[in-house]
Order: sequence, then structure tokens, then C-alpha cells
Amino acid sequence: MLIVLLVSLLLISFLVHINFILKYIIKRENVYYKGFIITIFSNFIIAGILIVIALTKPELIRDLDMTILVWALSGVIMTMLLLMKISIFRNIYKRSKLPEHYHLNFFGKKVLHGTVVKPAEIVLFFGSIPFFLIAGAYFIARIINFIMYKHL
Repeated sequence: MLIVLLVSLLLISFLVHINFILKYIIKRENVYYKGFIITIFSNFIIAGILIVIALTKPELIRDLDMTILVWALSGVIMTMLLLMKISIFRNIYKRSKLPEHYHLNFFGKKVLHGTVVKPAEIVLFFGSIPFFLIAGAYFIARIINFIMYKHL
């Protein structure tokens, strides 16, 4: 149980680490850089604890049910990526309502400028699609397998 908790905590810390570095690249604020540095240390500490446990008590690793662990971790990854995509859509929608990002044409229709979407958002959105699809497909397939055959 301790190993599952630590591996899950390491995955979540790693995802938060990626989130901080991406937000720092996009916004260039020191708050995200400090969060990035803090998650580096937390990742090292959690990984170090896992290594010590694996070297001192290998039976804990041997008794670990990897199917349930990988299923849960794929669900966490899928959820984080879905939340990231929703936040990108929300940011684009908010910017599309600001008057500095559009003008009205001759017929009174709103014409959006290219500044509504940032290049980093496009890269994040389309670059994360394969990971979202793989993690989501595995997660959903295991749920269907559990419903049909009562085992993961």
C-alpha cells in the first residue's frame, strides 16, 4: 500500500512539475519557476524513498499489483490532460471576448485576430492529443473489461 501511494504521489508530483515548467515558459513569472524548483526537490525525495524501500524490502515491490496501479495512473494522466485542454479552451474563449483581439468588418461581423490563440497553446493542445488518447483508451478499456468480466 505504501509503494502504491508513493508511486502515485511521484506521478502526480511529476505532472505538477511539467505543469509548472509549461506555465513558466508561457507566462515567464517567477512563481512558476519557484514551483518548478520545489517539485524538482520533491521528485528527488520521493524517488529516493522508493529506491530505499525497493533495496531494503524487495518483497513489497514483488507483491505490487501493477494492473490496478497502471490503470489508476492512466486515469490520473487522462484527467490532467483533459483539464489542461479545457483550460486552454477557456483561455481562448476569454480572449476572444476582449476588444483588442477582434474587429468588426463592413457587415458588422466579428473578425478574430491571430492574437486570440498563443503559439504555445497550439503546441500544447495538439502535442498532448496522442498521450490523452493512449491514456484514455487504456483507462476506458480497463473499465469496460471490469464491467464485462469483473476483473481489470
